[in-house]
Amino acid sequence: MYKNPILRVCTKILFAPIILFGLYVQFHGDFGPGGGFQAGVIVASAFILYTIVFGLEKGKKLFPSNINLLLLALGGIIYGGVGIASIFLGEEFLSYNLLGSTPQSGQHVGILLVEFGVGLTVSNVMIALFNAFIGFKSGKAS
Repeated sequence: MYKNPILRVCTKILFAPIILFGLYVQFHGDFGPGGGFQAGVIVASAFILYTIVFGLEKGKKLFPSNINLLLLALGGIIYGGVGIASIFLGEEFLSYNLLGSTPQSGQHVGILLVEFGVGLTVSNVMIALFNAFIGFKSGKAS
């Protein structure tokens, strides 16, 4: 934890714009470079920065571990759910054509959902790993 007021103020100012940029990368990923993995890492970096500057306790208060694990699982469920939905609609696993009114809109919806699931999973895995490593002391995880 840092006591430097400049770091603390800059972290508070940059926290929301970092997440906003991550959301931009997330939802712009099917039109250009980016997507779920990159967005997940960017969003996780905001929470990791906050935890580095303010400490593990405040980081866990901002983003509790049970919410973290719930969102981690939800990302995998969204990803897998899109594949299962396409099977139930008579297509191959992760074939998005029937997810919309036209094959093109189905592709768009499918890619958006899958990338959202990937982003959710990646960001929460990064946060969970960071919290696990930073909380590891003298052979015991806290």
